[in-house]
Amino acid sequence: MKKKGGLYGHKKRGKGGIMDSIFGIVQKVSKILNGIAAVALTFMMMVTVVDVLMRTVGHTLMGPYEIVALTLAVVIGFGIPQVSMDRGNVWMEIVLDRLSKRSKAIMNTATRVLCIILFALIGYNLFGVAGELHASGEVSPTIKLPFYPVAYAVGVVCFIECFVFIFHIVKIWRGQYD
Repeated sequence: MKKKGGLYGHKKRGKGGIMDSIFGIVQKVSKILNGIAAVALTFMMMVTVVDVLMRTVGHTLMGPYEIVALTLAVVIGFGIPQVSMDRGNVWMEIVLDRLSKRSKAIMNTATRVLCIILFALIGYNLFGVAGELHASGEVSPTIKLPFYPVAYAVGVVCFIECFVFIFHIVKIWRGQYD
């Protein structure tokens, strides 16, 4: 069944149709990344349980700490865009409640712009670190997993997060962000 209107049930506006389509893609990508994070979290829990069970019978799993640490980076990194899209993070509403609607929009926009800058810098630096890890051939000590794919992946997710914040800014100024 097809939804009526643009994102979140809002009717498309003349020029907003393309923008809604772009952010529809960002929303779908965020959901896919969140699904990957959920699968990674489940995998991480299974590795931990298997490791504990194997230790009770005198055997050990090879490299559980490395596997869990790399998987945790995927869980956290890949979950960020959907949490932001759902606005599931902590808000300081005590300050915002005292502001006018326009001041609130300006404050929300300013914080989103700062977040865009922050995540763009994090993504850029992660790409640099991933390049260095790839060039040096650095791998985990026990099971020789390369670190650079995770750094590249989380770097890409940081750039996707920038689009989520742009989406928020557009919604703020359309009056759809409450």
